[in-house]
Amino acid sequence: MPTFELGQSIPPDTAHAVSVSLPTWKANIGYEEGKKWVVDAMATGYPRFFIHRSIQTLAEEIVSVHGQAEQRAILFPTARAARRCVDFIRRHADNTMSAELGILDFGLDQSRHLSSQLRALAPTISAVLCSSESYPVGKQYWQHSGDGVSSRRAEFCRSLVQEGLLCLWTSTLTSSQSPKNPCRGPRRYQRASVDILPSPAGNGNSRSLGTDGQSANEALESMRFLEERFGRNLDISLVERAKSAIRRRIVGTMAVDIEATVDSLPPLTSNARGFANLQESDVYLFPCGMNAIFNAHQALLRARGELKSINYGFPYVDTLKILQKFGPGCLFYGHGSSSDLDDLEQRLTTGERFLALFCEFPANPLLSCPDLVRIRQLADKYDFAVVIDDTIGTFVTVDVVKFADIVVSSLTKIFSGDCNVMGGSAILNPAGRYYTAVKAAYTENYEDTYWAEDVVFMERNSRDFQSRIERTNRNSEVLCDLLSTHPSVKQVYYPKTNPTRPNYEACRLPEGGYGGLLSVTFHKKECAMAFFDEVETAKGPSLGTNFTLTSPYVMLAHYRELDWAAQFGVDPDLIRISVGLEDTDELRDIFIRALRVAEHVDCGRRPKIEE
Repeated sequence: MPTFELGQSIPPDTAHAVSVSLPTWKANIGYEEGKKWVVDAMATGYPRFFIHRSIQTLAEEIVSVHGQAEQRAILFPTARAARRCVDFIRRHADNTMSAELGILDFGLDQSRHLSSQLRALAPTISAVLCSSESYPVGKQYWQHSGDGVSSRRAEFCRSLVQEGLLCLWTSTLTSSQSPKNPCRGPRRYQRASVDILPSPAGNGNSRSLGTDGQSANEALESMRFLEERFGRNLDISLVERAKSAIRRRIVGTMAVDIEATVDSLPPLTSNARGFANLQESDVYLFPCGMNAIFNAHQALLRARGELKSINYGFPYVDTLKILQKFGPGCLFYGHGSSSDLDDLEQRLTTGERFLALFCEFPANPLLSCPDLVRIRQLADKYDFAVVIDDTIGTFVTVDVVKFADIVVSSLTKIFSGDCNVMGGSAILNPAGRYYTAVKAAYTENYEDTYWAEDVVFMERNSRDFQSRIERTNRNSEVLCDLLSTHPSVKQVYYPKTNPTRPNYEACRLPEGGYGGLLSVTFHKKECAMAFFDEVETAKGPSLGTNFTLTSPYVMLAHYRELDWAAQFGVDPDLIRISVGLEDTDELRDIFIRALRVAEHVDCGRRPKIEE
């Protein structure tokens, strides 16, 4: 196993890594408390919580050229996303904090003769300018919604700015915020600010392409820039085909050769999801999993009206925040128990009505599984939608589409595995009662903001994800058995051993296993700390990586609300283990060594002595 230093990217030396090394219990606490010795050592972090250095650099340069002293910039891929952020800040910050908000929209300089490939990329950036006081509120929007720019998009757009190819299109600023420089390109390429955001491809709202004598050279320069930036291994002509391949894998059609010489992929004739009429067009791609959840909630609000939602089961942190902050609120059932469903049914019989029930299958981090059969029955009888997050389950091991109106997933996890790119998806169930209305809402409002480079990496990473899941399933069962029998261990959370296993079995596919994620608690905090510090795996946020990744999950996700989490049975010292593809015997030995160290800590129990 490699050694990971504090703050090092996971995987090592990966410019766009999704995780970061926090190798000790103390380091995790230091991160949550903002200790300088931790924060200053971090080369990167989980992208929705830690803004990537490439994004920070571009934001700072935008402020230095177009902003005012003490302002900060939050970057989004489209003007609509930026305006949603401003609306959020105005709702959740006081008037003085939101008074100086502004938006700058950047796009390709349409007066340049640009290559068709560069125009097709539509490399837009919109910056929300805000004060230091309102910035934390805007950062909440970034984290909850997943709407922010990806690090690869920011890196590419910064290169365009440096080449004079990306400039200011529009600005929405107060009189005191007039931009210092309306366009960073040469003066002859500058353009006046307009009220309507022009199309990247050029239309009635934008200037036509230049016709001066340098246009041919400019086209060659933009093509050369594109080739040098993307490199030989990233053929952007395959981006649309790569999106199609990803969508088909999500539907359950695994064999897709995007390098085929035909102009388009063959028609979709079958899938593993069990619906003959499920089409590739029913799958929507997003820049991250949380953005898929955010958009599912927004689509349902548009389709069904302003109703409260239900969050059933202890959720991933931002799912609950989305339901609480971006609509009329939600009813939260943190235990996800049968009695919770009894309470819900009682409310429904007395006339309460809801937008949708959101749940995870299995749930993170307790790996419990909701009773989807009963939930579906209640939804059909009392008219609410069901949104299921199957990130941990995956369609390779469980079939949940038949119970859902929308299935959302984080592709960042096991679907990718390489921990170097973000992504998310949403599947609309064509048999769902709200399908037509929700489909119309997606059709009208969906923005494809999944950056081309991220798409290419995701497509390549996901080609073998089915075989990887099968391997992690086997390794996880071995570790579950090992941990479950150890005297220092208080409880192992895993679908196979969870009291809600019958609910899992109702959805498990014939060849499916129990997933690659498990959690463990110890009889004493000191045991947990000793085990975590000793275990020779990568240690950091995220899950579903091709390598085993260990994390004191509750401390990272709920550090400032540990008592709140504990009331739902979530132990503050819980350790979450995302199991990788390592050799099974080697992995088992790693965990045995860590458990032996835990045995030497005073756990208040006599360890068993094996002969």
